[in-house]
Amino acid sequence: MLDFYADWCVSCLEMEKFTFSDPRVAARMSQMILLQADVTRMTADDRALLARFNLFGPPGILFFDRRGGLLADARVVGFKRADAFLQVQERVLGAP
Repeated sequence: MLDFYADWCVSCLEMEKFTFSDPRVAARMSQMILLQADVTRMTADDRALLARFNLFGPPGILFFDRRGGLLADARVVGFKRADAFLQVQERVLGAP
């Protein structure tokens, strides 16, 4: 799971507080390799990385298969409540 994050991003902070803290979501996240791209400074490299994944800014969360292939149908852009995020996780990992 690749999470694009910025310190100034209100929706990112909401994801941390309301979504990632949910025990069901956290349990699923423990089954994944978690990476976070901090684009707080919005440098040229940050903008290029966002563009590479067709994102305009954070939050943007992407999922990859075991071989490193992007799962195009499992993108999360913007704030998602725990129940909605859990549905994406279930598509990625399989239902519990």
